[in-house]
Amino acid sequence: MSAIVSAFRNADLRKKLLFTIALIVLYRIGAQIPTPGIDYALITKQVEDLTNNSAMYSLINLFSGGALLRLSIFAVGIMPYITASIIVQLLTVVIPKFEQLKKEGQTGQAKMTEYTRYLTVALALLQSAGIVALADRQQLLGQGVPVLKENVGVFGLTTMVLIMTSGAVLLMWMGELITDRGIGNGMSLLIFAGIATALPAEGANILSNSGGFVFGAVVVGVLVLVVGVVFIEQGQRRIPVQYAKRMIGRRQYGETSTYLPLKVNQAGVIPVIFASSLLTVPILITQIIQSGSSGGAQDNWWNRNVVAVLSNPAAWQYILIYVLLIIFFSFFYVSVQYDPYDQADNMKKYGGFIPGIRPGRPTAEYLGYVMNRLLVVGSVYLALIAILPNILINMGVQTGAGGSSQMPFGGTAILILVSVALTTIKQIESQMMQANYEGFLK
Repeated sequence: MSAIVSAFRNADLRKKLLFTIALIVLYRIGAQIPTPGIDYALITKQVEDLTNNSAMYSLINLFSGGALLRLSIFAVGIMPYITASIIVQLLTVVIPKFEQLKKEGQTGQAKMTEYTRYLTVALALLQSAGIVALADRQQLLGQGVPVLKENVGVFGLTTMVLIMTSGAVLLMWMGELITDRGIGNGMSLLIFAGIATALPAEGANILSNSGGFVFGAVVVGVLVLVVGVVFIEQGQRRIPVQYAKRMIGRRQYGETSTYLPLKVNQAGVIPVIFASSLLTVPILITQIIQSGSSGGAQDNWWNRNVVAVLSNPAAWQYILIYVLLIIFFSFFYVSVQYDPYDQADNMKKYGGFIPGIRPGRPTAEYLGYVMNRLLVVGSVYLALIAILPNILINMGVQTGAGGSSQMPFGGTAILILVSVALTTIKQIESQMMQANYEGFLK
């Protein structure tokens, strides 16, 4: 808090902080504005009385700050941008042109950002069309629950899709404005705002549905969880690196000792997003296919053995699949993002070496060995954080309105909140150091 108070005393940082806060407030206001064609009174009542939200929407609704189930103009949220960014990053390994752009520095990064924006528009349009189609078929908030006004028509549905898509593009623009002119990462702060606004209501629901003792236990558990998340997120394996002497012109460089920091949780929250999204795909496809059919023997088997498990976050089969997917995506994502051979080549190019390890291939194998050991700890940590809500559901803790089994007030939310808060505070402190540095001219 001392860094934030000091930042407000600096005119330049104060402008950046106020600009960031203003855009976050605009985002939360837009999340309450209903899309034209929505029966706002009816959908508000349905959301308040909802006793069993589909697990399919929990992640997107968490990131949108509740705007999805209320079908506001920001219902799609920034999930299309996040998905597009992840896809573009993964394509750098598959497509040689993207890999070349990544190595071109600022120019290549600008081109990849442009591709990300185009893909965001396409994904937002697709996701908006899917949400509106489910709402039109009365399947968004449960089978047979109407949320649209009567006689909306094709033109009205098309308008809804375009408005939701425009809302996603507007959020992308606002996030980039915060990153460029404000403090912190814009997209992360918008996610932070959406999750943080839901926490008071979720805490009140725990108190009313489960009692004061359970509420107190959850508060203590959250504090312990925050301490654990901070400990792991700040945790590093520091590999010592030494640089030999080098002659550049008539000057001598090198013979310095430093370290290579490898984070314990190298993948961040990306594996949780991947796993959650993949678990929702079978349910979404089943709803779309079965909406116009009467079903059969195969549908009944599928519903009993697949859809029933994936729709019940408290089932042990769901928890097991969730854990395995998180561990798999942790290793997969880090293997795509971090190449120990490139790291070893860069160290060798500048005369760096790890004491006791030969440069080149042995260094790359050693870095890969250390990274795999860290990934075991980091992936298990992510899995435990992600399944914490499922465990609390099994213990009888209810947070949703009317005793819903949904648990957005859980590990994933705390993981995102703590990570974004730590990153933002670090950026404020670094800018404070730059502002207070007088230099040699004064």
